[in-house]
Amino acid sequence: MGNDRSGTGAETVSGPGYALLLAAGPVGKQRLMDAAAALPQLAAVSPAALLGTPGGASVVQLVDPADPQTVLTHLRTAAAHPGPVLVHLAGQLTLDAKQRLPHLALARTTPRTARYTALPWHWLAAELGRRPPGSTVVVADLVADETAWPPLSTAGPSALAAGLTLYGTVAPAPPKRQLATPDYSRAFAGLLRAAAERPPLALLHQRAALEAGLGPGPELLLDGTGPGEAYPAPDAASGVDAAAWAGQAGQAGPTRAAGPIGQSISAGQTGEIRPTGRTGAAGQAGPSEATGSAGLAAASPPPMPPGPPESFRPADQPPAPPALRAPAPPPPGWAPVTDPLASTHAAIFEAANAGRHSEAASMAAAWEQEAFRTAGPRSDEAIHWLEVRADLSRIAGDPARACELWLAVADARLGNGEPAEHPEVEGAVDRAHHQWQFVADRVRAGALAPLLIELRGRVPGRRPGALEAVRRRAELLRAPARTR
Repeated sequence: MGNDRSGTGAETVSGPGYALLLAAGPVGKQRLMDAAAALPQLAAVSPAALLGTPGGASVVQLVDPADPQTVLTHLRTAAAHPGPVLVHLAGQLTLDAKQRLPHLALARTTPRTARYTALPWHWLAAELGRRPPGSTVVVADLVADETAWPPLSTAGPSALAAGLTLYGTVAPAPPKRQLATPDYSRAFAGLLRAAAERPPLALLHQRAALEAGLGPGPELLLDGTGPGEAYPAPDAASGVDAAAWAGQAGQAGPTRAAGPIGQSISAGQTGEIRPTGRTGAAGQAGPSEATGSAGLAAASPPPMPPGPPESFRPADQPPAPPALRAPAPPPPGWAPVTDPLASTHAAIFEAANAGRHSEAASMAAAWEQEAFRTAGPRSDEAIHWLEVRADLSRIAGDPARACELWLAVADARLGNGEPAEHPEVEGAVDRAHHQWQFVADRVRAGALAPLLIELRGRVPGRRPGALEAVRRRAELLRAPARTR
């Protein structure tokens, strides 16, 4: 959740959870989404499953509030809760006319009054961003009106994810006289109702987006990249609105000093690559030509290489940047083919091995977002960057996150019809199992165990006894911890 690394939402904060389900939108012709339709399915999910907390949870629904101060009070109640917190938002985004900052439209919001009648997004970031790392998640199913969509689509998810761990989707407004439906929320709730235990949020998000038919379209997918793993910043040439929006998304709430929550970080500070939707010519080295302490030069990503993604090393071997590997000789009579992503991979792993983990994660997240847009969430390209992120989590010393991402890789490959004996499928499950063995936190390891057991049952691998080993450790994790 806020800085959630395992995706369970309960790994660093224990006890009963708290969920705030907010559905909001202007009344009349200004409404773009039937936001309230998201709540019945979410309300049907058991509180324990919604929060991933065996101790249960309190669930509060807020439908079509009219006053931003009322919403702020509910946010502060959620922020003060000692246990895990989930905030689900369904509705529409707009910009205020003066500062051009994003707001969640409420019942009385109009284009002229948004500054006074809508909820400023930076209030949300300020209140929830102060909570302990790993304790909070925001799930958003939103549409952006004609004022908000152009700068948001240019700036990317960084405009909203500042200071938050944010999953979900933001779509452009539907055609006139049509209402968007909260398909992502419905899929999210349906998967939770069908699951015996809540899967990791990264996997839950991936499945919900797939079931809702998201990915190939223009919508933005918010994949939970938390603070310290910034999304790409807006392009400097994108205009004043986008730059001001991303740069001020982490402002303090109305009565408290929030500090530098989620302030926009330029490419020179983090070195992130900023996909713009344009692709370069085949054979270009990509946007990571210049590296160093000042970061990477931002440029359009080159086209993804054809064919399946490269095989990855076993999880216990140190990474070798692709540029340092000896290329296989071409067949007789063929000219050598340059990998258009070679320098990109080299730059990412160079940053990771130098300890600049946030920089490496930012670059990989940017390329994954581009793969989602251009090829879809289950494409070879998207799975490739999911594998890259998993390997980066291992290098960063976060085995729980690495395990979760390798599980998502295996699930995606199986969902694409690859057989359980396929080396890439076996490799993903083996790496997930290997990383899981290093998860010292009992809550995090226990939350990942059911999905690992399920996948180990389908993909037993080449080493006998792997499934039994997972089950034995899962039993030990369920037993009360011994105290001396």
